[in-house]
Amino acid sequence: MTPAGQQDTAELRAAASHLGRRRFLTVTGAAAALAFATNLPTAGAASAAELDARKIADNPFTLGVASGDPLPGSVLLWTRLAPSPYEPGSGLPAQRVTVQWELAHDARFRRVARRGSVIAHPEFNHSVRVEVGYLDADRTYYFRFRTGKWISETGRTRTAPALGGKVSSLKLAAVSCQAYHDGYFTAYKHLAQDDVDVVFHLGDYLYEYAVNSVGGNRHYTDRTLPALYNRETQTLEDYRLRYALYKSDPDLRAAHAAHPFVVTWDDHEAENNYAGDRDENGNPPAEFLVRRAAAYRAYWENLPLRSPQRPSGPDLQLYRRVQWGKLAQFDVLDTRQYRSDQAYGDGSHVPGPESTDPRRTLTGATQERWLIEGWRRSRALWNVVPQQVNFSERKLDLNAVAKVSMDAWDGYTASRDRVLAGAASAGIENLMVLTGDVHVAYAYDIKADFADQGSKTVGTEIVATSVASGKDGADKPANWDTYTKANPHMKFYNGRRGYVTVDLGQESARADFKTVSAVSAPGAPITTAASFVTEAGNPGLKPA
Repeated sequence: MTPAGQQDTAELRAAASHLGRRRFLTVTGAAAALAFATNLPTAGAASAAELDARKIADNPFTLGVASGDPLPGSVLLWTRLAPSPYEPGSGLPAQRVTVQWELAHDARFRRVARRGSVIAHPEFNHSVRVEVGYLDADRTYYFRFRTGKWISETGRTRTAPALGGKVSSLKLAAVSCQAYHDGYFTAYKHLAQDDVDVVFHLGDYLYEYAVNSVGGNRHYTDRTLPALYNRETQTLEDYRLRYALYKSDPDLRAAHAAHPFVVTWDDHEAENNYAGDRDENGNPPAEFLVRRAAAYRAYWENLPLRSPQRPSGPDLQLYRRVQWGKLAQFDVLDTRQYRSDQAYGDGSHVPGPESTDPRRTLTGATQERWLIEGWRRSRALWNVVPQQVNFSERKLDLNAVAKVSMDAWDGYTASRDRVLAGAASAGIENLMVLTGDVHVAYAYDIKADFADQGSKTVGTEIVATSVASGKDGADKPANWDTYTKANPHMKFYNGRRGYVTVDLGQESARADFKTVSAVSAPGAPITTAASFVTEAGNPGLKPA
């Protein structure tokens, strides 16, 4: 461990030692621990003096603009001021900054719909979010920010259709897993130019792992990344700086500027394969929760999330619902924060009493009830569940009793059974699960009983491959034959990088798996590797 890493670990342990387990899990205790660990005021203190924005000498909009979570009459706009994004503090003093914003009907801002100002607080790393209301439903808008003499790039966003409104179609994109050190974000360059209504990010927006001076597999020759990135993220400053590295990527910036995002996390936004308050290295839970608090706070600061998602210490309610008229209901899940610890020490293992224990949960009881009750009230044609880890059964070998992943729903079969039973009891006919995590693309028929391939198909699962994680990949990975033979309900498997689009219509849904040939060098073209359709009222994937 580097000296910096030793210092971080000592800091976390010192913070945890100030609070007992019971006290830490209170909001007050968690906020106090976060303040202790980061040497910052508690959330919302906002006591800093104001900076004269005219004194900002360099462009503060280096991290671009974004929007997210579209509602029928409201949009959420985001930016963060960072004239020196690769430095602690991002090149600004600990003072608040006034930022003006504009929302218009046209890209030239000749027809301004709304304008106003907002404060960028140093307590939140000078991040800015504006929830603009009283807008027309189902409408495209353009937005930008201004402070001092600087004007941001222009973003494009949209409102959702009216609740209960008739909608003929929706085109979404799903993305996941963008390890900066594994390659270029070329998929985002193409996504920025794709005609989609909304993008769902399914987790692993960043990775906690070290990034060396040449950007890992990017092999930079025209720049040298600071040494502070060549370490694992531990503290709030670490996570903030890592977001700055990722969000300075021009292709990611372009995608955020072009489309509203709906985001959810997986594990690497905090730490690999964590489960609730347990990290992968077996450290004391109170110690990990201090780190989780830092990770969650940085996540909220840097992603286009609304105010209900603002964290309290190590807690952040990320699961939420997005409606798209009568066409679609999106139930966005969080399968990290509330899950039981992985069975059999994580990894791959044959199913057994530990993994099939009916008390185990991937979502937590409260989120599970919220999901099923939402289905019972749903009047949408398509009920879509954007979430993180492989939902369908995925056997990893051809043995009579095959190993499965203990980190995915296969390691929490009782939890999956309860969710599928809930969908059946709610009369959900067009269930679609959107998944990330595994760095490959899959298309599955969801079976009522995976042990009986003749059982009813009750939905479809579309797994988006990674943007960069896993490096260049291959069309047919080494285990392609094994996986496709072991899992007849797996209708597609591709190991390249890219993203997936899904067109939801009144009669059917179409998924197009889009891949790039390489991420080890920028500029690779994009191709459609495969396309599938599933009919409304008749679940099951067929080649398009």
